[in-house]
Amino acid sequence: MAGFDKYLKGALARAGEEARLDGSTVEAQHLLLAIAADAGTPAAVALESVGLDRAAIRAALDREFADSLGAVGVSASAFDVPPVTPDPKRQARLGASVQLALDRAVKAARGAELQPAHLLVGIVQADAGTVPRALAIAGVERAELMTLIQQTVTGQPNAEGETT
Repeated sequence: MAGFDKYLKGALARAGEEARLDGSTVEAQHLLLAIAADAGTPAAVALESVGLDRAAIRAALDREFADSLGAVGVSASAFDVPPVTPDPKRQARLGASVQLALDRAVKAARGAELQPAHLLVGIVQADAGTVPRALAIAGVERAELMTLIQQTVTGQPNAEGETT
């Protein structure tokens, strides 16, 4: 598990940086951005295969934020809100969605050695919240993404016969 521990520590550190940019706690969407930014890893490749790189995820999250505000009658464009000024001394804390994603990742491993793709499974399996709404906005079918991630974990070939 030492390899996964190192990966998780790095992913959480990158997610912390993403959260600082938002001025918030570390949530699942920040972890998703961190995974996508780690180009070349199996988890990032799975995301890229459905058209999600860090920029696409960020755009979907920004739209999800605007849509959520709109749902309660607030227009983000109606306000001239200054950008968040990150506090370099502030330690980002883990939010509930990250903790739930980690729990789901452990369950997804089913006692096997945890892999980075399990972390992505834990994030994508959320039924409610920012990440599933953003994935829907991006036009991603969660079931298709889950299949691709599972292929990454098991090393099974995809429909084209290539191992993902």
